[in-house]
Amino acid sequence: MQFKHLLTLCFFALASLFVQPVLAQNKVITGKVTDKKDNSPLVGVSVGAAGGIGTLTGADGTFRLSVPASVTSLNFSYIGYNALTVPLNGQTTLNVSLQTASTSLSEVVVVGYGTQRVKDATGSVSSLSSKDFNRGVIATPDQLLQGRIAGVQVSSASGEPGAAATINIRGTSSIRAGTDPLYVIDGVPLDNSGTSGGFDAGAGSSSARNPLAFLNPNDIENISVLKDASSQAIYGSRGANGVVLITTRKGRKGQGIQFTANTSVSNVAKRYDLLNRDQFLAGVAATGADATAVDAGANTNWQDQIFRTGISQSYNVALGGGTDKSSYRASVGYDNQNGTIKESGLKRLTGRLNANQSLFNNFIRLDLNFLASNVKNKYAQITNNAGFEGSLIGATLQANPTLPVYNEDGSWNAGFSSSYRNPVALIEGIDDRDNINRYLTNLTATFNLTKNLSYKASAGYDYSKGERKTFFDPNLPGYTGSSGYRNQTISAVLGNGRAIYQDQKLKNFTIEHTLNYDKKWSDNSQLTALAGYSYYSYRNYGVNDIAWGLVNDKYVKDINSFAERLPYPTGDSTKTELQSFFGRVFYSFKDKYLFTVTVRRDGSSKFGANNKYATFPAASFKWKIMNESFAPKGIFSDLSLRLNWGKTGNQEFPAYASIAVQQLQYNNSTVIINPPSPNLRWETTTAYGAGVDFAVLDGRLSGTIDYFNKSTKDLLFFQDYAQPAAFSRRWVNLPGIVKNTGVELGLNFEAIRGNKFNWNVAYNMTLLKNRMTKFGNGNVITGNIDGQGLSGAYSQVITNNQPLFSFKVGTYTGLDENGFNNNPTAIDKTVIVGSALPTFTAGLTNNFSYGNWNLSVFLNAQTGFYIYNNTANAYFLKGNLLSGRNVTREVANSNENPLNSGDVSTRFLEKGDFLRVSNVSLGYTFNMGANSAIKSLRVSLAGQNLALITGYSGIDPEINTNKARNEVPSRGIDYTAYPSARTFTLGLNAGF
Repeated sequence: MQFKHLLTLCFFALASLFVQPVLAQNKVITGKVTDKKDNSPLVGVSVGAAGGIGTLTGADGTFRLSVPASVTSLNFSYIGYNALTVPLNGQTTLNVSLQTASTSLSEVVVVGYGTQRVKDATGSVSSLSSKDFNRGVIATPDQLLQGRIAGVQVSSASGEPGAAATINIRGTSSIRAGTDPLYVIDGVPLDNSGTSGGFDAGAGSSSARNPLAFLNPNDIENISVLKDASSQAIYGSRGANGVVLITTRKGRKGQGIQFTANTSVSNVAKRYDLLNRDQFLAGVAATGADATAVDAGANTNWQDQIFRTGISQSYNVALGGGTDKSSYRASVGYDNQNGTIKESGLKRLTGRLNANQSLFNNFIRLDLNFLASNVKNKYAQITNNAGFEGSLIGATLQANPTLPVYNEDGSWNAGFSSSYRNPVALIEGIDDRDNINRYLTNLTATFNLTKNLSYKASAGYDYSKGERKTFFDPNLPGYTGSSGYRNQTISAVLGNGRAIYQDQKLKNFTIEHTLNYDKKWSDNSQLTALAGYSYYSYRNYGVNDIAWGLVNDKYVKDINSFAERLPYPTGDSTKTELQSFFGRVFYSFKDKYLFTVTVRRDGSSKFGANNKYATFPAASFKWKIMNESFAPKGIFSDLSLRLNWGKTGNQEFPAYASIAVQQLQYNNSTVIINPPSPNLRWETTTAYGAGVDFAVLDGRLSGTIDYFNKSTKDLLFFQDYAQPAAFSRRWVNLPGIVKNTGVELGLNFEAIRGNKFNWNVAYNMTLLKNRMTKFGNGNVITGNIDGQGLSGAYSQVITNNQPLFSFKVGTYTGLDENGFNNNPTAIDKTVIVGSALPTFTAGLTNNFSYGNWNLSVFLNAQTGFYIYNNTANAYFLKGNLLSGRNVTREVANSNENPLNSGDVSTRFLEKGDFLRVSNVSLGYTFNMGANSAIKSLRVSLAGQNLALITGYSGIDPEINTNKARNEVPSRGIDYTAYPSARTFTLGLNAGF
């Protein structure tokens, strides 16, 4: 044995002589710490005893602590939970349940460039942790918070996996610039661009995908929403529509391995009540048409042919751990979501690494957040504007139920007309899919220069590359559509086929430098100051290529197998830059009077030389009334008053809008597509508000009440000019102010607080009023309506003293005795009826727990808004039966004359009020033995969209088909949308 090994052995032998007497006087306490609400294990709970002895709970919530024999109790503390002291009473095993803090005021929330305790927040910030998220099949993070936060409305474009969503925070302010909030992922601001929508080459176009689809919802720890200008102003020109801060999970000491698996079953929540074979033939005959002429002898339920039971699976594995100086968490996730329409779905593979390391006695801290994701979407041929040209839902609704799917030779049946679209042929004969790789990295170095002063430098990189390929089988029956593209016309005739390639790249780079100063005094006063600089660079590359006409009879899904192509691919490439200087000062005087002042100055390359820079200030104040000597402590356990004011901006419009842009034509000539606008100004929102935070009944009932008032001016708009003019369109600042005023209420009530049974209620509601003011006599129309005989029709208008997205349609007064519109002249006289924006939204959550069981029931509601049923307007008219197309039973049984017109009118405008049972989750947590290889185990069953109460006759009132006109967004129009699903999910969560 080597001498050094012998020396080491002797040392340990000698040390043991001293240690043994000490150990003999100690006792070992073991146990487990869980959440009292749902009995789930709590990771990282501080367990301590007198004398500074302590440890943290592991991934399964267990702990082991050696303490002196004289210790009589242990202390348990955890952020967001009430601290607890438990007497030992001779016990060596303790199983402890911690109660969520009676109010949320002890929680720490993420704000711009830092964190803050809720009780110190002077602005309006709402936060959701992973325990509060919606459960089930979650394709994108916005679905996690849908209906959960007051003042935040989330509306999906459709029920398709990965579909885009509209998120409005305290109303809608813009009519042409972007209306989505700014998303910040672990400190990296995102470009809100989604992947490219399907290019229209004769089969209609489709919407862009959700820009957050690359994120794995299982990696998200917390979502904070900055709702008022005082909290948003730190993001200046990008904060006008609100800010959503997403924080991903980090590693903790003793975390170990976490594994989750979910299997889901989805079906269409509601189908159209279409005629079957016999009903259809009887209906055709009733119109006076020859039913035998449209009888092909089959009995086909076309909805059965396109809908399916969607089976989805999700698997996630995470490994985490750490020490006092470092931590890490690595995760891999896989999702395979099959839509309820055949040949549609989403596959996502993600890998994430979050790590930090402290060096040189905590002088430097390094943080790394890295994400790699691959998303593959497969699209059903559902479009916003194709009519029967490639619209799968539209083709299904009007398909003759006597037609067979296939001919005897196995080919697709072509029907009785060249305009017929066989729905199954559209599913099987059009292959439309994409493949998107995205990488998001953020590296941060923090230098603790002194006890109170730190400097942070961070660099973020966001790279995305997407490719979408669409192929049209040359044997698609009756495919004679055409599409004009610039100066070329692409015609697709029977036997021709078609291929479309789209490529898109995003390269975004972020650099930020901040100085932070934090000083606390013995009288509970505190000063926190932040000064920073940031630089953002956003690059976007897009290319489209189209080919048609096979080289030979052999059909191969490759663009090179087609003979004719565009002379050269078309596309666009843009670069925008944004640099900012910002600062924030927070001062708390004796923890009674809290002040926050923020200012940010932004410079954007999107604006002309005269207005490149703008300044966005904000201020807020909070008075903690309960810290006053005269406070009514017998009634309130918390009472605070908040006031806020601030300005934010919006620069979410295309690059190069302020300069002259020329476009190269196929004949090598150029045309000006955008004239210069050197005086183009920032769209600016000024907001003020007040709020009250309170807690009564010994903290069992707590809540917030907020009033807000937002005014947006200098509205960015792409203005049309009557010809002849020097140019046809130009970006301008419109006159007018969009106002959003409202009241928010958020409540948390511990209805029952017991040893085994607990019942917690969370409620939020928002009252909202939206108006366009000082707009003069201007009108902006949008909301295209599609259907035969409806070319150029629209349904919405933006006008003075009315809400945005107001419906302006003719008045329908019923049918006369002959089945025609009772007063046709009334339909020609368009009037403003209502808006697509709800005036009231609410969410109600009931959480129950009993022993190891927990149950959560979530309902949400919206009222005060209208939906235009463009689907009914286009397809559900008696005249369709006369033409041999299917309709609903209601239409077939009506007294409408088959020759009656289907003008845009209040006949198809309906109230969208609804109450939905959105999410129900039942779970059971097993008690695992101390020596078990499985440290924690929980199973759950969740249901989504279980019930819907509404007077709307369509499939779902919570829908928003993109029916923009001249790129002016619309809202609240339902047109052959992908239907929403009812889903049941069985989940397993295990810790090792």
